[in-house]
Amino acid sequence: MAELKNIHTLIRKSPFIFALLTVCIAGIVSFILDAWFLPTQGTLLILQLAVVITALPGNKQSAIFAGVLSGIIYNYFFTTPRFSLHMSDVDDIVNLFIFLIVAILTGYLAAFYKAQQEALERAELRASILMSVSHDLRTPMSTIIGSLSSLQEYQERIPKEEKDELLQGALEESHRLHRYIENLLQATKLHQGIKLNSVAQDLFPIVDNVVKRFETDRIKITSSGIVPNVVASAYLLEQAIYNVIDNALKYSPAHCPITITVSTSHYLVNLDISDEGPGIAQKDKESVFDLFFSTRKGDSGHGGSGVGLTVAKGIVEAHHGSISILPSDRGCIVRISLPCEEAA
Repeated sequence: MAELKNIHTLIRKSPFIFALLTVCIAGIVSFILDAWFLPTQGTLLILQLAVVITALPGNKQSAIFAGVLSGIIYNYFFTTPRFSLHMSDVDDIVNLFIFLIVAILTGYLAAFYKAQQEALERAELRASILMSVSHDLRTPMSTIIGSLSSLQEYQERIPKEEKDELLQGALEESHRLHRYIENLLQATKLHQGIKLNSVAQDLFPIVDNVVKRFETDRIKITSSGIVPNVVASAYLLEQAIYNVIDNALKYSPAHCPITITVSTSHYLVNLDISDEGPGIAQKDKESVFDLFFSTRKGDSGHGGSGVGLTVAKGIVEAHHGSISILPSDRGCIVRISLPCEEAA
């Protein structure tokens, strides 16, 4: 998994280096096989495959670069006279010309397909957001409007205790509405790519700030040993941790504590958030981090909006960390792992 993540980072940040490495590997494989049994057309196919692999991420320029480089390698190593940029065989010249045309077209087609795919994903995201907003904004808005309307219409006849209760209900729903909108905004930003303003800092003040926002004594913090600094954007990381704790509080019995355990292992700082709720079904352990995934069926059930954990995952992964559900005999344990300052 880590190797695939490193390859994805290389493709995204250094597409030309990725193209160079891919073509060089294809050239070495072709040279070895050519000395054994591979015909000239086979060499072109391997080099063309390198161009296709380079083009798949959708970077047109790096794909064209890979095509030109593959053409030079083919000319230098596999055409007569060998080890020169001269070509004496007409068939080789035609093959190289066709190869370059296919390589350039592959780059343009891959870029076009990537643009279409991103446009489709944006359209699907907008549709999902509209569907979610139509449902999840309705309940808090109805409560707020109902409470304030009652206060306005019957303020002279409502006892003070009931007024306080109505105001408290409206305030709680307002906070719920704010959290939901904040998560939607973060989900949209993460989908389009988010830039972090990260600095090396202690994780405990970030966790303490999150815990204070809940105004409850149910949350307990423990740690094992000295915990190194992490490189993070405090505001975004607070949002990720808040979403996980909020989820744990929502699904745990009111009298049960939520435990946050901070530890280190292999250049990682681990934040384990444990609850004593019903837990997560094995089949849902990966899906809970998908956008708008919810156990709620229509208007029934206790599932949330399916945004909070998605945002948490996106923020953690933007910090080059990971978030996962750990095996547990009771309740649920969500682990957030972040690289420590030295590893980052």
